[in-house]
Amino acid sequence: MSPQGARLYRAEVLVRFAHCDPAGMVFYPRYLEMFNNLVEDWCREERLPFAEHAPGRGWSLPTVHLDVDFVAPSVMGEVLSAALRVRSLGASSIALEIVLHGPDGALRVRGGVVLVLMDLRSRSAVEIPDDLRTRLAAFLE
Repeated sequence: MSPQGARLYRAEVLVRFAHCDPAGMVFYPRYLEMFNNLVEDWCREERLPFAEHAPGRGWSLPTVHLDVDFVAPSVMGEVLSAALRVRSLGASSIALEIVLHGPDGALRVRGGVVLVLMDLRSRSAVEIPDDLRTRLAAFLE
């Protein structure tokens, strides 16, 4: 649960035919695609540099670590409730927690994602600037 003042990014995720295996359940790597789409949407809506090619900055936020617990199956046609929050901020890293719940409210998947702010030219990590850190801190637990 998010403490008072911290924001959660929320979205709905439709489980599509393309997400499912022959048994009709979400094939586990598809959850990682859902996570990435969620992060990309969060960045777009919050004006964070998921892949910013603008002159002067040229940043990206590649994923450097994942840990995932697959709690219960999801099936085609379900709409999952997704929530994303910032667990911690490092010098150049952003640790996120992402959870997906089924239509019944039961936990389906819980994951940790670590992103690193990277300079696209040098392909190396860069320190998160104060203006970006302030915006990210609004989602900090």
